[in-house]
Amino acid sequence: MIEYFISGIFQGIFEWLPVSSEGITILTLNFFGLKTIDILDLSLFLHLGTLLASLFYFKKDWQEIILLKNKRLFNFLLKSTFVSLIVGYPLYKLIKSFILGKIFLLIIGVFLIITAFLNKSKTRKKISEKILPFLAGFFQGLSVIPGLSRSASTFFALSFSDLSLPEILKISYLMSAPVIFAACFYILIQSHLFFNLSVFLSLIFSFLVGLSTLDFLMKMSRKINFFYFCLFFGLLSILGFFLS
Repeated sequence: MIEYFISGIFQGIFEWLPVSSEGITILTLNFFGLKTIDILDLSLFLHLGTLLASLFYFKKDWQEIILLKNKRLFNFLLKSTFVSLIVGYPLYKLIKSFILGKIFLLIIGVFLIITAFLNKSKTRKKISEKILPFLAGFFQGLSVIPGLSRSASTFFALSFSDLSLPEILKISYLMSAPVIFAACFYILIQSHLFFNLSVFLSLIFSFLVGLSTLDFLMKMSRKINFFYFCLFFGLLSILGFFLS
């Protein structure tokens, strides 16, 4: 049972960081020799805990989105979610190795560092606001590949905008909710993971740790500038590549 607790804690920490929480969960479960369930499904299903943490932390934003009081953000999430599902579902069905995700993690780390220095030199590249949700959704869809961090992918895509650092983090975390809900619902239909007491307890750990980590990162984002943000997460992505 210890592997479920550790996986839940790791999910709560690494969901918000540019190190693949799925990849880390898979490595953890493999280390403990878990063979009775589909490890990839469990690694994706554990996102439900951090999904609940995101919904709770951003409850005011979600209320505005659901009630259509913030139509701009509603449209952004609608477009990005559509693209993420179109890209992510076929990849989920075709995944057979973890190597590709590691390569993408390295590439995104390098791109984040490049973006950091471009921003510092006042040549920060910006894309159209109409294209941004599709670009962010595309990169989020790719993150179904174990080893490729969803946070790193969306941070990179959203960095090509006029958004402030706290806004980049918030939108990235809000983007995760619809696709994680869809993935968890699909897995719930296909398996009996939800009725496993160990999995249920790991979700609780994922929620509690995820909520604390999310609160820390959002507070930190208000104290550092865009350059240090991209540089830090870029280096962390590259470190994740070598540790994967």
